[in-house]
Amino acid sequence: MKTLIAALALSLIAAPAFALCIGSDTLQSCTDTSGNSYTINRMGNTTFMNGSNAETGSQWNQTSTTVGNSTFHNGTDKDGNSWSTSCINGICN
Repeated sequence: MKTLIAALALSLIAAPAFALCIGSDTLQSCTDTSGNSYTINRMGNTTFMNGSNAETGSQWNQTSTTVGNSTFHNGTDKDGNSWSTSCINGICN
């Protein structure tokens, strides 16, 4: 799950960035080289991520919930657009 969240977090950024995260397995605060700051909060089978970029003023969020072999993702992108996807056995639509 940590790998999935890291991959999703990096996919929100236009250029490659390297993140530095501090905290515990359940709550982390991260910053990266593109000016993004975000928090990751894990509660049971659900992960919440909220991010922002002080340079651009953009904000975004994502919630991911795993049930069995399926993971459901939804959130709001930097432009305020809602999105969602689901993955079954690692294959996402």
